[in-house]
This record gives sequence, structure tokens and C-alpha cells, in this order.
Amino acid sequence: MSAKAKNVLEKKVLEKAKHHCIDEYTDYSIYSSLAARETDPKRKRILQELAKDEEKHYLFWKKLVGECFTASSKRWLRAKVSVIASLYKLLGPMFTLKLLERGEEKTIQEYREIMAYIPSPAREELRTIISDEERHEKALLDEIEDIRQRYLGYVALGLADALVEITGVHAGFLGATSRTLMAGIAGLVVGFSAALSMAGAAYLQAKHSEQENPLLSALITGLSYIISVSLLAFPYFIVDTMILAFAASVAVAVLLSSMFTYYSVVVQDKVYIRELVENLSLLLGTAIGSYVFGKFLGELAGIQTL
Repeated sequence: MSAKAKNVLEKKVLEKAKHHCIDEYTDYSIYSSLAARETDPKRKRILQELAKDEEKHYLFWKKLVGECFTASSKRWLRAKVSVIASLYKLLGPMFTLKLLERGEEKTIQEYREIMAYIPSPAREELRTIISDEERHEKALLDEIEDIRQRYLGYVALGLADALVEITGVHAGFLGATSRTLMAGIAGLVVGFSAALSMAGAAYLQAKHSEQENPLLSALITGLSYIISVSLLAFPYFIVDTMILAFAASVAVAVLLSSMFTYYSVVVQDKVYIRELVENLSLLLGTAIGSYVFGKFLGELAGIQTL
């Protein structure tokens, strides 16, 4: 390797090392801040251990590259910590912490690549850091208890069923009539009835579980359903053109499905694109089938122009 090529490589490695130094300090600051705000003793301990790990990792990179944070970057960090703290409170510790840890596989791979270019005494320390990233931190995250996760399935039950069923109802009316108000009211009526039915099913399901409250499970399922139905029906009360109202309603359905899918895949460590494609395929497939059937009934009954 030429001297020039070696210098370019060393510069690239140095840039990566500095980037990791910044990342580790950022994570250390976030975990420390969350630990200071956490009132649950077990979660507080886990956050403190995570912060301790990240501080150790930051000090390692700082020893190699020097100080990596500037005054301006620390102002940016304070803003990021505030955002993460808000997410932690709103969406729960499990989602927030697993979101922070996404991409760790790529980070570990980069650590392994850098290992060959750092001084020999530091390599063993880096191996320990990699071990922390691979095992210790994951084990700590798995210890976290979050009541939101216990009832995540009931949110999914209400939301997913509402998106598919009510989009299907609206698609059926798209093929049967041009009256948006009729379609909107029909969606609400069907949705309210289905919400009661789904809440009852959730209640009966939760009765067989020792960890879930049947009334709370039914309430979460029913509310998820009703909120979804209301959002899907809303465009039909403000738009007079059926196709535009349907397009707006489908856009709302896609947005809700995308948001919930992202939340669930982060928590469950799944692949986002695959889950999203599966959910949207079911949603749009139901809409197309309902449209065809609604159009057939509309022509059969002669109500398409009503």
C-alpha cells in the first residue's frame, strides 16, 4: 500500500472513530438523563447501567481521537435529549430504548473493521466494548417491563381490524353510490357496532390471561377501533366528491398503518418494510374486493347515481 493510500485510510478510520465517539457520548447523555427522570427502581437501575456502559465506550474513543464534542454540538445534544425524553414518556421505555439501539449491528461491524487499525493495547478494550454491545446491553433491554407492551396486541386488534373493515366498507360505497355523506355515516355505524363486538371479544380473551385486565383490554380495543373509524370517516363529511373522499380516507389508513407498524417492529425487533408491505397489501386487497362487490350491487340495485 502506498503512503498516500495509507494516509487516506487512516484519515477515514479516524473520521469513523470520531463519529463513534460522538455517538457513544450522545447515548451516555440520553441514558443518564432518562435515569435521572425515571421513578421505577428497576428501570432506573437498567438505565444507569446502560449509561455506565456508554460512558466507558465514549472514554475509549475519546482516548483515541481526543475531545469530539464542541459547544454547538452540545447544544444540539440537549435538544435531542429533550426529544427522546418526550418519546420515553409518551411511547414508553421499551419503544424508545429499542429505537436508540437500532442499527447496533452496523455499529458492531464498523468496530470490527476499525480494530485492525488501532494500537494493539486498545484492541482488547474494543473487544470488550463489542461484547457489551452484543450481549450486556441487549440483556438489559430485555429486562425492561412496560405495561404498554402487555396491551400492544389489543391496540393492534382494534386498529388493524378497523383499517381493513372500514376501508372495505368505504370502497364498497365507492362502487355503489356517489353520496359521500351516506358512505361516511355507514362507516361510522358499522365501525361503532364492530368496536363493541371487538371489545367483547377482547374481554373474553383477556379473561383467560392472568397478566391482563379484561376491562382494560376491552377498553383499549374498543377505543382503538372507534378512533380509527372516526379518522377514516372524517373525509366523507368534508369532501363532496366520492373518489376524493375515498382517496383521503385511504391515505389516513396508510398513515395509521405505517405508524403502528413502525412502533410494533421496533418493539418486536422485526423488519419494517416486510411488515408494512404485508399490512398494506391486506388493506388494499380488501378495498379492491369491496369496491368490485359494491359496484356490482350498485348496478344491480340501480343506486349508483343516488
